[in-house]
Amino acid sequence: MTLAVRVPEELSARVPVEQRGPGLERDAVRMLVSRGADVAHHTFRELPLLLRAGDLLVVNTSATLAAAVDGWAGHARVVVHFSTRGDDGRWAVELREPDGRGTTRARAGGPAGTEVRLPGGVGLVLEEPLSGRGERLWWARVSGPGVPGLLREYGRPIRYAYTERDQPLSVHQTVFALPSADGTGSAEMPSAARPFTARLVTELVSRGVRFAPVTLHTGVASAEAHEPPYPERFAVPEASARLIEATRAGGGRVVAVGTTAVRAVESAVGADGIRACAGWTDLVVTPERGVRVVDGLLTGLHEPQASHLLMLEAVAGRVAVERGYEAALQGRYLWHEFGDVHLVLP
Repeated sequence: MTLAVRVPEELSARVPVEQRGPGLERDAVRMLVSRGADVAHHTFRELPLLLRAGDLLVVNTSATLAAAVDGWAGHARVVVHFSTRGDDGRWAVELREPDGRGTTRARAGGPAGTEVRLPGGVGLVLEEPLSGRGERLWWARVSGPGVPGLLREYGRPIRYAYTERDQPLSVHQTVFALPSADGTGSAEMPSAARPFTARLVTELVSRGVRFAPVTLHTGVASAEAHEPPYPERFAVPEASARLIEATRAGGGRVVAVGTTAVRAVESAVGADGIRACAGWTDLVVTPERGVRVVDGLLTGLHEPQASHLLMLEAVAGRVAVERGYEAALQGRYLWHEFGDVHLVLP
């Protein structure tokens, strides 16, 4: 599926909603609601009125890392984006160039053997491209003190050119984020959950809406190259698998909070239903494959890249996706990780 959508620059959310005016909280963002071809306009605070007792929200507990670190490759300044830790201890990384405005621009990947000097006595060597699809992301061997400590001491959240300024890491954490024991997490915020506040979660629980935590550690975004997602580490706990099965059996709706939650739960589906599962997933959810667990989806508004659109179409259908994007542009919704959200319901 392709959409000829151009998002005007002024519709990019440059700062989080709570920084746009006094008294605003994260749940003040707008929410477009799609039911088939029908669309309605709400604020996120109205979510409890749109869900029913017995519905289940599947949420990603992955914490966002301060994944960008300044370094040197020879005499050239670079910014290393740490994406994903492999089972062998290597890290998938992307090397970028500082653009002089506090953000970065693309840099030619590689070659193998490139050495990068990082703060705190840490060094890395690029070994091989992550896949045969391109040389943007590389597996790198890291020497010296560990990467989690490096990121805590010297890292900052990955920032894109449409944002106004650097933000503290807390701005990039969702209310569901839990630090992992091994220091891994998401290179970029699972942003669909950002509008949730503790107060809103409490109201949802009081109304009989339940939550099923899963984990999927997201790598760096691939919108530049329109690449399919790379393999990512995920886990669906036994309790969450049981909650999902019980919700489906009881007639409730399973609503995934973010495409990461969709990818996690759909990766845990077997012939006998959903099961506890952990490991790596390279699943791409397409309309042909369909979704087997998820009934609805809460997602941010992002540039229409192939894999994101395919998943939306698998959940909502082509007409709903086209109508939703059209309504979001007409309604001047704000886009990207600090922007407004889109709720797709059956």
